Amino acid sequence: MKIARWGQTALGVFAAVVGLGALGAGSAYAQNAHANPRATDAVQRSGNVYHKAVCSHSITLGMARCDAQIRTDARGEPFKGKPGPGPGPNTNPAGYGPTDLRTAYAVTASGSSATTIAIVDAYGYPNAETDLGTYRSQFGLPACTTANGCFKVVGQTGSSNLPRYNSGWAQEQALDLDMASAMCPNCKILLVQASSASFTNLATAVNTAAALGAKVISNSYGGGESGSSSYAAYYNHPGVAVTASAGDSGYGAQFPATAPGVIAIGGTTLTKASNTRGFTETVWSGTGSGCSAVFAKPSWQTDTLCTTRMETDISAVADPSTGVAVYGPTGRGKGSAWLVFGGTSVSAPLIGGIYGALGVSPNAAQKIWTASSSAFNDVTSGNNGSCGGTYFCTAGAGYDGPTGRGTPAGSAAF
Repeated sequence: MKIARWGQTALGVFAAVVGLGALGAGSAYAQNAHANPRATDAVQRSGNVYHKAVCSHSITLGMARCDAQIRTDARGEPFKGKPGPGPGPNTNPAGYGPTDLRTAYAVTASGSSATTIAIVDAYGYPNAETDLGTYRSQFGLPACTTANGCFKVVGQTGSSNLPRYNSGWAQEQALDLDMASAMCPNCKILLVQASSASFTNLATAVNTAAALGAKVISNSYGGGESGSSSYAAYYNHPGVAVTASAGDSGYGAQFPATAPGVIAIGGTTLTKASNTRGFTETVWSGTGSGCSAVFAKPSWQTDTLCTTRMETDISAVADPSTGVAVYGPTGRGKGSAWLVFGGTSVSAPLIGGIYGALGVSPNAAQKIWTASSSAFNDVTSGNNGSCGGTYFCTAGAGYDGPTGRGTPAGSAAF
């Protein structure tokens, strides 16, 4: 089994030839996140933790891949985060649970059934409701079922005809459902399953989510920007918080995170610490960032070196080394188990869940950029690649590409 290590790649070659002038929208590197030399389907090692992508990086034009990273052993077999000894919900599985995540980001609100969070993904997941029930029961969250009106799953046009099963995308859906539940336990959840991972089908699913009344739409996937302009309108729904993963391949922008109507969500390494907050954060080296090659700069973005849409806006935990607990498909047969996940597929539904818990106001993305700096945990160390030392890929005080304005420090950013 081939094992790749972050930092032991061809990024150094890129760093040697790039200059500040190459960092703008005209950069070929900015045009396609999947040209990133760190994009790999091999097992990767971060410190003493192994992980791999659950969706293949080998995608064609007009297709997306999910951004989930699953913890594994050295052979690539899923790390089973089983609960330790003890009675039921009193003993948590491996990985951060809802209490950890809500504490880390100072979220106290739990939302209400008046708010629906939509999860948009590709392909089917027949065990979605039962696996979600296991997660919520384990952590003492209220039941969210079809029977009580909290949970609903539809195909991309809103019908009850659901697509075929795909194990990687099913794992992605389990992650998304659990993170939305963790941050907004009282919200309703709408799962919209696109027939395939094409942007044509995924964009249709996003429109369906909006038409069915979702106030938050989470998208944990992405692809190259080439040809994406025809889909941008599908991701622009005023009064709806549309979140999208920044990507898991390091420095380089991806769509739909760069779409003007989207809140682009980056990723961090979240570590418990003996401080007032109880946690510290640095850049997760796998998170995406970059200057769009396609989309104009929104009026509310205020960074100065990038003249087009800059990815990212805000961030949350994504490092598989400090991953989250998820109950979902193992990818081996039809069974489910406790697993540990990372990737910006964690941060997009997590931030979406916070929007659901706090209530979505108009101009959600703009408010991130106009909120006081005290509304964020400023992430000031780490990078996700080589970009001439600029904020495009290097953390620093204030705004930076990998983490945006930082991570939420309570409700003020929303």
